[in-house]
Amino acid sequence: MRRLLISMAEGGRIAFHAIWANKTRAILTTTCIVIGIVSVTAMNTVSDGIDRSFEESMDMLGRNVLYVEKWPWGIGGGEYKWWEYRNRREMQLHYLQELQNRSQLASIVAATATRSTGIRYSDRTAEDVTVSGTTANYFEIGSFNIADGRFYTEEEEQRGANVIVLGASVADALFEYGDPIGEYVRIQGRRFFVIGTLQRQGSFLGLEDMDNQVMIPLRSYQNIFGLRTGLRITVQFPDDQTVVEGEYEIEGLMRQIRQLDPVQDNDFAINQPAMFEQQFNTMKAVIYGIGIFLTGLALFVGGIGVMNIMYVSVKERTKEIGIRKAVGAKSWEILFQFLMEAIVICLIGGIIGVLLSIGVTELVNRFFVAYMDWTTVINAVLICSFIGLLFGYLPSRKAALADPIESLRYE
Repeated sequence: MRRLLISMAEGGRIAFHAIWANKTRAILTTTCIVIGIVSVTAMNTVSDGIDRSFEESMDMLGRNVLYVEKWPWGIGGGEYKWWEYRNRREMQLHYLQELQNRSQLASIVAATATRSTGIRYSDRTAEDVTVSGTTANYFEIGSFNIADGRFYTEEEEQRGANVIVLGASVADALFEYGDPIGEYVRIQGRRFFVIGTLQRQGSFLGLEDMDNQVMIPLRSYQNIFGLRTGLRITVQFPDDQTVVEGEYEIEGLMRQIRQLDPVQDNDFAINQPAMFEQQFNTMKAVIYGIGIFLTGLALFVGGIGVMNIMYVSVKERTKEIGIRKAVGAKSWEILFQFLMEAIVICLIGGIIGVLLSIGVTELVNRFFVAYMDWTTVINAVLICSFIGLLFGYLPSRKAALADPIESLRYE
């Protein structure tokens, strides 16, 4: 055991000395490893970022939820027959009450409508803000948490009070240094009293800024924009199992409410977040497939570079190998020495690669989604060690099996 520890320490010292003596060669070799590790960590951070963003986005949509609306979401594959959907009747506000009264399975039935417009405060304007008119119970469905202030009440929603809850981005744009609570903002020339601000939510699937929105009572929204188009009814159920049964119940109730004959097709859509999950899994499989191929190719090229440079190193130090064997070094010690050198080269490349990956992660996160955690770093170190062992073994074995007499004669 003592001899093994001594051999490890000696092997590490010789490895660093050999690398330092051939800095240019070592840099060229580690560059291949750096490229491979950056590719590996980039793939991991993007996939982790997509997973994390997807879960957060599903929380934004709400769990165990169905959306009843005019237009189906165009994510299910197949032809999107927009020319048929556009002729459908719009959702009506009275459907909300009828579904609440008739449904035996739903726990919450809410309604929303959205429109993009500008929000003004004094001389400041936030452009293209999503204004969401909602019933008061809609806050119980999504992952909406108040950062400051409060939500509006059912009484305020019923009488169409001009109160508003600001998203984080809108609050930052209009009230850079001040507290928005208690102030008035203007939507289409009408004054709204700010009663709350939402906690920062981030982007939906890494694309749409969910903080660039405001929420007002649905009746107030109706007073400004009307409800002739764009109304959506949101139905939440207690658990996953109830959603499956609830979809059939809501479909049947909507057909009754819309007075459709048995032979008529539905003239409404029932959408659910599970559709995103199917699309997400397909997209993730494509990203993983491309990422694994590219990272595997980069690591293979890096490993070949390590193997090549180790063969050169063994050739150059043939006489040194003969001397070490002549003074009593075991074959496994020679093998271990050169393996250590290969591993050290790969680990140096891995450390540089991880440091560069931090910057790559930040860059990717500006345009898409990426997330790096400590497991990614550990995986990178393990991969580097594995590459060093795998591609350094054959050159190291050649050194270990070298004949000491022939090695001493080598010039």
